[in-house]
Amino acid sequence: MSKKSLLSEYIWTDYYDFFDYFSEDTVRPGCSPRCLIHQDGSRHAIILIHGLSDSPYFVSAIGDFFHFELKYNVYMPLLHFHGLLEPKGMEGIQLEEWRNNITYSIEYAQKDSEIVSIGGLSTGGTLSVATALSGEKITGALYLFSAALDLAGGLGGTLGELKERLLRTFLADLLDRNKPLIGDNPYRYSHVDLDGAQELAKLIKQTDELIKKFSIHNPLKLPIFAAHSEADTTASISGIEKLERICSAKTFTFMRFAKELGIPHASVVLEEAISGIEKPEPANQKFSEMTQKIKDFAKKL
Repeated sequence: MSKKSLLSEYIWTDYYDFFDYFSEDTVRPGCSPRCLIHQDGSRHAIILIHGLSDSPYFVSAIGDFFHFELKYNVYMPLLHFHGLLEPKGMEGIQLEEWRNNITYSIEYAQKDSEIVSIGGLSTGGTLSVATALSGEKITGALYLFSAALDLAGGLGGTLGELKERLLRTFLADLLDRNKPLIGDNPYRYSHVDLDGAQELAKLIKQTDELIKKFSIHNPLKLPIFAAHSEADTTASISGIEKLERICSAKTFTFMRFAKELGIPHASVVLEEAISGIEKPEPANQKFSEMTQKIKDFAKKL
C-alpha cells in the first residue's frame, strides 16, 4: 500500500453536521466517521460500514486500500449509538437510524462519483446486503467481510437461529443488564449490548426475506466479493453460502479462510493487530492476499 491515512486528517465533518447526535466532543478519539476523497474526482466510490459495537477504525485498512490503490472515494459512516464517549447502554438505538446513516452516505458519495459500491464488516455487511436489495442505487458491487447474515452456533447453525429468535422477543430487554460499554479497546465497546444485538436480529430477518426473492433461476446479478473465516464463532459462514447459491458464479467471488488459520470474526479486515489491551485482536495474516483478490475482482467492474 502506497500510503496510510491518518484519522485526524480524514474526519468526515459534514457527517457530524448532518447527524447532530454525533460531534467531535461526543465521539471517542479514533472512532470518528471518515472520508477519503480524491480532489481531482473519482468515477468510483465505496461506502464501508463497521460492525456492531465497533467503529470505522475497523474498516480503515480496507478503506485505505480502496482509496490509495484502487483510487476510489471512500466513505466510512459511524452508525447510530456507536463510538460514543457516553453510550448510555445503547438505550434508544434504532435500525431505522442505521439506514438513515447509510442513505446519507450513499447520496453524499453520488455527488462526486458515478459508480457507488457498498460493503462492510459483520453487521456492516448485513446492512450492505439489505441496502442493495432494498432498491438503493448501488451501481457498483457488494463487499462483504464476515457478514452477519446468520449468527453462529450449534449443529447446522441451530443455536445461532435460536439466538436470533430470542433477540427479537421481549426477553432481550429483560436480560439486558446495561453493563458499562467503555473498556480498554479504543476502537470498540467492551461487549455487544443486547439493545444493539436486538436491532441486528431484526435486520437479519429482514435480509433473509429479501434474499428469498432470488433463486438459481432468478439470480442476484449484483457483483459480490465475500471474505469469511471458517473459524468465525460470531457470524456463521452458512449465511454467505446461502447468498452464494442465489448468485451467478460469474459475479460472485468468495475468499474462504480455512479453519486452521484461526482468523477470528473481526480480524478478517485487520491489516495490523490491535494490541496493548486486555483482549488483543490479531491481524489477518492473509490480508495482502485478500486485497489482491479484491483488486482482481474490482477490475471487472
